[in-house]
Parts: sequence; structure tokens; C-alpha cells
Amino acid sequence: MLAAQIKPITTRTLKTTLVPIVDLSIRSFSTSAIRKTTLITADNKVKPSDDDTKFLTKNQFEHPNYESELLDTVKYEHRPCKKPSDYIALSMIKILRHSFDFFTGFKEANTKEESLKIYNSSKRMTPEKWLNRIIFLESVAGVPGSVAGFLRHLQSLRLLRRDKAFIETLYDEAYNERMHLLTFLKLGKPGIFSRSMLYIGQGVFSNIFFFSYLMCPRICHRFVGYLEEEAVSTYTRCINDIDYGLLPEFNKMEIPDIAKEYWHLDETANMRDLVNYVRADEAKHREVNHTFANLKLRGNTIDRNPFALAIKESDKKQPSMTLKNSKAQGWEREDLIL
Repeated sequence: MLAAQIKPITTRTLKTTLVPIVDLSIRSFSTSAIRKTTLITADNKVKPSDDDTKFLTKNQFEHPNYESELLDTVKYEHRPCKKPSDYIALSMIKILRHSFDFFTGFKEANTKEESLKIYNSSKRMTPEKWLNRIIFLESVAGVPGSVAGFLRHLQSLRLLRRDKAFIETLYDEAYNERMHLLTFLKLGKPGIFSRSMLYIGQGVFSNIFFFSYLMCPRICHRFVGYLEEEAVSTYTRCINDIDYGLLPEFNKMEIPDIAKEYWHLDETANMRDLVNYVRADEAKHREVNHTFANLKLRGNTIDRNPFALAIKESDKKQPSMTLKNSKAQGWEREDLIL
């Protein structure tokens, strides 16, 4: 009688039993859920945790107050290669840029017509794609300043001499890039796949830059200068998309408090204002690193950092950490009071 109650397991029964299990596994490991960056707007804003609101300290590096009328004058400018080392640095940047664009499906647009054409195609840059791209780039952009500053700090200790103010500017640059990252993390939450790429990208790039800076710091600064040129280009494209009305979702996003405090933004600031300030930061890094690549950084006598101290006794224009007197292609050594 017991044998009569036990039904034989047929192929049909097995299929019926397994279908729900397979379906659940597919939903659990959806690639879209892993890859997608969650957009944080006013509608789904998460209440900040205690870690974000307790024991807050002031910014260790105060942001220079950029002249608001000069923010929109920032644009993409390329420094032509003059030495073999310049060609090496630029070639590395082009390889990295084209590879990253290929794998992320990013397509450059130089005109409004091209932007509209891309918007209506599969290459459209959605707000999620923009934040995903920015977060990845900013996680890597903070590496050069911190690595270079650390190595120059060790060099100063090892050689028992001053570094002539390069360390502070390099750490300031790294701090600034990290503030970019922390700000955009308040606007978008990257998925598991993006976070994995961050680990890999940072690990590989940090080690390569570390050993490269030990061998030739001038090439490394030229490399960063060209990298910042691409950053200015990327943020300019983002601002254009906002102006063309291709990113209406950005209008619903609230500017994080961390950004308001760091860039001294008022309550009326919007996403375009934020991206404009970030672009100006990248333009300043472009100028600083192209200038550093023109200086004497090794040997018994090294040049001073011209951005660290303003020379008021001279009528000759000199660089500063603001947007005044800025030179996108960097300052030539003979134009500086060193």
C-alpha cells in the first residue's frame, strides 16, 4: 500500500519541480542588478547614518573660492607634445581613454547635433551611466596626488632637506579628488560589478604610478596633466547635456551637504553648478601638473612650487590656486619666479 502512494519521478515531474528553482536563481543573480548604479534623488533619498553626522571635522584643505564669473570660461585645451616623454605620456592616456570608452559604451560628442544623435541611440548617457563613469574616474583620480606626495615626503626625510612646498599641493589635489568622489557617492550608489572594477583599477594603477614616479616624476606629472585634460572634456560634455535638456533627472537631485560646505555653495545651487565647480578643479589640476612637468624636480637643487606662494613684489604674472592668470597648458619654466 505504501508503494502505491509513492509516485514515480518522471521527466515531466522533474521539469515541473526544477522550473521555479531555476527561475529564482536567475533573478537572484541578475546582471542588471549587479551592474546598475542606483540614482539617489529627492524621492528616494536615504536618511544619513550616524557615521555621516557625528564627529564631523573641518576640511583639512580649504577650497579656494573660484571667481563665479570665470567658471563658465573653463574649456578643453590640449598641450601639444614637445618632447619624447610628452608623447609617451599622451600615448598612455589615449590607450586608457579609448579602452575605457569602449568597455563603457561612451561616445564623445563635440556639437549639439552629435549629442542629440547619441541621446536617441543605444549609446545614450543616462544619469546612472554618468554617475557610474564619474565615480570610477574619481576613485582613480585621487591616486596620483597621494602617491606623489607620499614619495616626495619620503624623499624629503631621506635627503634631509625641504621639499619646497610640493607635498602640500599634491596632498591638496588628492584631497580634492576624494571630495569629488564622496560627493558623487551621495548622488549614486554603484553596484557590485562597478565596485569590483574599482578595486582592480585602483590596485593596478596605484602600483604602476608608484614605481613610475620613482623613475621619472616629470613624465608622471605630464601624464596627469593629459589625464586632467580628458577630465575637463568629460565634465564639459556632462554640462552640455544638462544645458541641452538631456538629463532632466539631474534637476530632481539635491546637492549634498558635503558639497555645499566644501565648495561654499548656497541653497539655490543645482547639479550644473556642482559639475561646473568640479570641472574647474580638474582644470586647475591640469594647469598644476603640466607646470610641474616643466620644472626641475630632481637633483641637488630643485625648483620651488610656484603655486604655493604668491610673489606680491613683482608685476610679472604668476600662477595661483584660483582661476585668475590660469594657463591651461601649464606655465613654462622661464616664465616663473623660482
